[in-house]
Amino acid sequence: MTETMIRKKTGMVSVRDMPLLQDGPPPGGFPPGRYARRISNTGPSAMAMFLAMSGAFA
Repeated sequence: MTETMIRKKTGMVSVRDMPLLQDGPPPGGFPPGRYARRISNTGPSAMAMFLAMSGAFA
C-alpha cells in the first residue's frame, strides 16, 4: 500500500506527524523465566589437575 492510501495524504511531511505506537508488556506481565543454577561436580578436582600438570612439566 502506498502512503496516500494509508494516511489520505499526498506524502508524509514528517516522522513527527505519525501516530505514536509503543510496545508494552501483556496484561498481567510476562511469565517468569525458567532457569536453574546447576553446576555439575564432574571432572577432576583442582588438586588433581595441579598434580597432573606438575607431573607433566617436571
